[in-house]
Amino acid sequence: MDWLTTVAPEVYAVLFFVALFAGFIDSIAGGGGLLTIPALLSVGITPVEALATNKLQALGGSFSSTLYFVRRKTIDLREQIFPFIMTMIGSMLGAIVIQLIDTAFLKQLLPALVICVGLYFLLTPSIGAQDRQQRISMPFFGVAIGMTLGFYDGVFGPGTGSFLALGYVLLLGYNLAKATAHAKLLNFASNFGSLVFFIIGGHVLWVLGLVMLIGQMAGARLGARLVLTKGQKLIRPMIVVISLLMSIKLLHDSHGDVIKAWFLSLF
Repeated sequence: MDWLTTVAPEVYAVLFFVALFAGFIDSIAGGGGLLTIPALLSVGITPVEALATNKLQALGGSFSSTLYFVRRKTIDLREQIFPFIMTMIGSMLGAIVIQLIDTAFLKQLLPALVICVGLYFLLTPSIGAQDRQQRISMPFFGVAIGMTLGFYDGVFGPGTGSFLALGYVLLLGYNLAKATAHAKLLNFASNFGSLVFFIIGGHVLWVLGLVMLIGQMAGARLGARLVLTKGQKLIRPMIVVISLLMSIKLLHDSHGDVIKAWFLSLF
């Protein structure tokens, strides 16, 4: 792209720090894509290139935080092999389908889903404070949650980390810190799976994506450390706040003109 040869160095610097902050937020509560995708679009690349490049940089963040959790023995990799594989398969299917269908319906539905997640965490202060009884088997979780949310992440993406963490808490009985750690493992699977097809399609901007990947890795490491040291006391309010901000952003993107007109009509 001619764009790559003419972009100012400060643009790379800004996107690096956007990715760093997004990686920090994403490793705790999810939603980092709502920062990085608009930032990528703002520099003049196409939506497909933005989604593809975002998957590359997000891969760095999810890998960094997952590696941190694995080294501290928060994640049992052997137990998670099946959900990991199912999530990756789901994301690959999603990356294929995104090129074939109109995802406008997801943009309409997603704000309501994100609001529900935020309200659930807000109204249940004890959620994820400690491990509870497992409700479904790991293989069923892999298909019902891993594959489904992997597919969603390949197609659209925002809020995947929060949905995965909630699934681990409600269905497998994990405490919130443990659930957040495992959510990043499956996030890594979905990022990797969908990125493969974006690479095959030739849509990834490698220089820009790698600059942001470095920022993501640094931010994610900082966030992952706080997940284990602060636990539920940090993660729960962060998810509530991020869910609220995500909902506002998504509603603005989908219905901004209508909301503005309604607001002006009040005065």
